[in-house]
Amino acid sequence: MSAQRMQIESFHDPVTGTVTHVLADAHTGHAAVIDPVLDFEPKSGTLTSASADRVIALVRARGWQLQWVLETHAHADHLSAAQHVRHALGGKVAIGARIREVQRMFRSIFHFEREFLPDGSQFDHLFEDGERFRIGGLEVTALWVPGHTPADMAYRVEDAVFVGDTLFMPDVGTARADFPGGDAATLYQSIRRLLALPPGTRLFVCHDYPPPERAVAWTSSVRRQRDSNIHVHDGITEEQFVQMRTERDAGLAMPTLILPAVQVNVRAGKLPPAEDDGRAYIQVPINAFLKDAGLPPGL
Repeated sequence: MSAQRMQIESFHDPVTGTVTHVLADAHTGHAAVIDPVLDFEPKSGTLTSASADRVIALVRARGWQLQWVLETHAHADHLSAAQHVRHALGGKVAIGARIREVQRMFRSIFHFEREFLPDGSQFDHLFEDGERFRIGGLEVTALWVPGHTPADMAYRVEDAVFVGDTLFMPDVGTARADFPGGDAATLYQSIRRLLALPPGTRLFVCHDYPPPERAVAWTSSVRRQRDSNIHVHDGITEEQFVQMRTERDAGLAMPTLILPAVQVNVRAGKLPPAEDDGRAYIQVPINAFLKDAGLPPGL
């Protein structure tokens, strides 16, 4: 498949460090949007769509027809704009089939309404590992890469793979594995699966947190990752990786937007049902992420 046929445009959100990718078949004019972002200001609870609107404007300007809104996983660091994009451009919202496990875990943490079913029905399509689908004439393969969460998917198109949060740029490393359902050993195996692809395979990451000396970037290669990823370059054993990841994750703060993000993202980008006053509300479960959860004495 020629590079001229496959076109990729990327948008960086500096607030969350998220990169949204647009993948298109220039011959047919069909496209997919991968990991779109809604803008959420947590101090005021303000939800806006400027980041997603930039993506929508590009697709419209190119005259592309949207077939898919692809989520690599239920993100904890930004709210998905999947429904906003679908409403504007059409297409199906899709994610990996293991999202059901994530939904079951978080349904109890956030005390979702009884009508919420952890069956993935909030999405238009659930991908199984190895499933193939098309964006115009481009054939895409869904690759299950769990570890960061149980449901992470990567999407491979010819020499390009959209890896989600599984890998970051080589000088940043790898995703954390301490969220509910995450597992460092599983993450290591998923990364090695990706790094077994041909050396020239381009890897498009979903986030970048660059050191001060370089600009934001979102494309590396299997070769570069195997040579120089600070967490998982060739020669790093699974045991070494798990020890590093476990120690590192223990010192990381929870993402700023994890509480609103997860509640929206396991619903395929839909807000929780409105209450009697017509407003949607985000819940804040007290001490839900502490191992020995409980209220301080006297409360």
